Amino acid sequence: MTVRSVLPGLGPGGLGASMLDLGGRTALVTGAAGGIGRACVLRLAAAGAKVRAVDRDGAGLEALTEEFAGLAGAVEPHVLDLTDLDAAEQAAAGTDVLVNNAGLQLVRPVEEFPPEVFHTVLTVMLEAPFRLVRGALPHMYGQGWGRIVNVSSVHGLRASAYKSAYVAAKHGLEGLSKTVALEGAPHGVTSNCVNPAYVRTPLVERQIADQARAHGICEDRVVSEVLLQDSALKRLIEPEEVAEAVAYLCGPYASFVTGTSLVLDGGWTAH
Repeated sequence: MTVRSVLPGLGPGGLGASMLDLGGRTALVTGAAGGIGRACVLRLAAAGAKVRAVDRDGAGLEALTEEFAGLAGAVEPHVLDLTDLDAAEQAAAGTDVLVNNAGLQLVRPVEEFPPEVFHTVLTVMLEAPFRLVRGALPHMYGQGWGRIVNVSSVHGLRASAYKSAYVAAKHGLEGLSKTVALEGAPHGVTSNCVNPAYVRTPLVERQIADQARAHGICEDRVVSEVLLQDSALKRLIEPEEVAEAVAYLCGPYASFVTGTSLVLDGGWTAH
């Protein structure tokens, strides 16, 4: 069964689109060229936001800008490598909504994990979000309103073998998000995490191949025996479902939601 038969109308102009009005707001989404980031860009643009779509993949951003025709907002592509931390902080200046989504993954045992890759993962997935938040907060504080949504993971709440860098980064992002929530509350700024399990994205598709090598099993078994083993719902999540959770946290009915994690894990953490 595909997700669209479960949730008809899901997408940038589908369910809930009329409930969120971001007209006049500027949003920034990292990792915007594909997967969850792309879905978030289109969802926030559908709500009327001017979206700064940040990614190091210039061709992917160009393809994205061709998709938003007819949406209420606008999409501005911004090619940026988030390891350039000063540039990341500068890019976030003047934003009303910040979605920290960019991520990367490598599946290896700790004793075989390349230290330089561990450093890069934490730079992109933890230090860059800190710098982006740091760049965005002065404007948010000045106007008394802001929304920060960190796309974390079920691995921000649980660990899995062979993912030391990813798990460490996501656990750190959870702590950063809570700290920002406490500091931002007097200024009208909320900060939350969205925690999906495995989403149908290119990153997960690459991870399946990595897991197959790490576990010595075929890719089909990786999906059924590794990725979905602890999930009560035996399917991958669609990027549009995550984007809708992000949109909810930016909307009027989530103004009292801050410092928490919105879990989309198909029952994984219910064990």
